[in-house]
Amino acid sequence: MRRTIFTDEHEMFRAAFRQFVEKEIVPHHDEWEREGIVPRELFTAAGASGFLGIDVPEEYGGGGTEDFRYNLIISEEVQRSGTGGAGLGITLHNDICLPYFLSLATPEQKERWLPGIVSGELITAIAMTEPGIGSDLASMSTTAIRDGDRYVVNGSKTFITNGINADLVITAVKTDPTQRHKGMSLVVLERGMEGFERGRNLEKVGLHSQDTAELFFTDVQVPVANLLGTEGQGFVHLVHNLPQERLSIAVAGVAAAEAAFGWTLEYVKERQAFGQPVGSFQNSRFQLAEMRTEIDIAQVFVDRCVEALNAGELTAEEAAEAKWWCTELQKRVVDTCLQLHGGYGYMLEYPIARAYTDARITTIYGGTTEIMKEIVGRSLGV
Repeated sequence: MRRTIFTDEHEMFRAAFRQFVEKEIVPHHDEWEREGIVPRELFTAAGASGFLGIDVPEEYGGGGTEDFRYNLIISEEVQRSGTGGAGLGITLHNDICLPYFLSLATPEQKERWLPGIVSGELITAIAMTEPGIGSDLASMSTTAIRDGDRYVVNGSKTFITNGINADLVITAVKTDPTQRHKGMSLVVLERGMEGFERGRNLEKVGLHSQDTAELFFTDVQVPVANLLGTEGQGFVHLVHNLPQERLSIAVAGVAAAEAAFGWTLEYVKERQAFGQPVGSFQNSRFQLAEMRTEIDIAQVFVDRCVEALNAGELTAEEAAEAKWWCTELQKRVVDTCLQLHGGYGYMLEYPIARAYTDARITTIYGGTTEIMKEIVGRSLGV
């Protein structure tokens, strides 16, 4: 399907980032999968090549271009290469964490943090989820009690992407524990703060090269100068930024489905069974036709959502629709593609096997499919 969303400049950026992935990520991916983490040098290499902070103003070292199409390209190329776990930290850094700093940081905070975020020397993470609360953020128990010019932070977070590598952690806390949504604020915890400890690098079903950690806070002294946004408005800030996060996940879902389809189409054209290519059987052709159609339809919607985001028009409901549909599509496509690979699809030497395990989390993180449907359903007045 021909896409009209990109310009020649975007395609030049794609070629450059594809070369970066082939040189800096693909040769090391197996090693990083075994180690459960990517080296910090991946971020500084991406920063030096201009692939971090594309929408950060030039005065802080960024690209000065507010255009999510570049983020879209990065996600597509990471998925195309079959290194989604390794690349997830970069997309989290660019797509999900950075907007909080751009929209909420004071001039002093921007001077302090943005240059390092752009260079990759300051790796970012966002900590919302706590043990036992899942999507019910208003029930969080991590507190930040003000004491003069500092907050004293106590509590814990879990399932934090970039949790081991992160230098700056945007942390959702209760500055007023007597309130639910209205008691929430965002504070930035920094590497090295006393009482800020990292627990296990959690072992996951998939995305093995992406560090995912537990974080623990015991009387961490956080300067009030590290408050991000307005005290008591943390939930509002999260709601404002969640549509882009969910669109980012939807983008990756479609890109992962496209990659899996491509590997499978090539495989079934070559693989012989009963004296003919596997792809020539009617069942295979029908499955391929269904996947091709659904991926194309999803891609059109995601591209439209990216255009809406660039125009400042993307709604929470549209982002929720994209997130749940595209990640569920990813699961279906990858499962069907593995089936078409037969026994070889279950072997980790084939990218489809890793894609299968990597796909399972996407309907959960960033808001489950059920929560996305609830957001859409409530908008219908029912």
